[in-house]
Amino acid sequence: MHSQPDGNHIIPRVAEGTRKAALDIFGPTVEFLSPPQDAHQDFCVMRGVIPPGVSVPLHSHDDTETFFVLSGTKQVLIPGAYPGRTDVHAGDYVHLPRGMPHAHRNVSGDPLIELVITTARLGSWFQEVGKPVTGAPRPPAPEDLARLIAVSARFGYWLGSPEENAAVGIHLPTLSLGAIAPPRGRSSQYGG
Repeated sequence: MHSQPDGNHIIPRVAEGTRKAALDIFGPTVEFLSPPQDAHQDFCVMRGVIPPGVSVPLHSHDDTETFFVLSGTKQVLIPGAYPGRTDVHAGDYVHLPRGMPHAHRNVSGDPLIELVITTARLGSWFQEVGKPVTGAPRPPAPEDLARLIAVSARFGYWLGSPEENAAVGIHLPTLSLGAIAPPRGRSSQYGG
């Protein structure tokens, strides 16, 4: 006989928000629906929100990442791809294979809400880099950026330079990230 699911297995109306703790990832937020520590899963699922006007800078990682847009519109930016910029809307599915440089930005006036499906390993990166949402967003402090760079290097997560971001139309804040060396075995060029 099968047991009845309890409240931990069914999360109603995910697009509207959950009771899960949200983490701020430098503007966008995530709520873990299936956390990386879940011993019965080899992937994690998050509810992601990108506020209007917010970008996720150019980056790549050795983990596959998939997005299913629940509401709103965002631009997916993939250097070297044609057309390079693609608008995705509610109901659209985006699959990014491991190692593909990419960026996202919300150019609409509404929040973008999506399901993010990735590996438990990349989910752990989100947990280490994110900060609990405690109120109005604040600009990142230098120690936050230092943590981002250190955790990203440890995970082999490549971060695009300000110049590489500008080439795809993303202008980073004037607070410099400093020189970011790509992980061993990766070039600083797109697709490296």
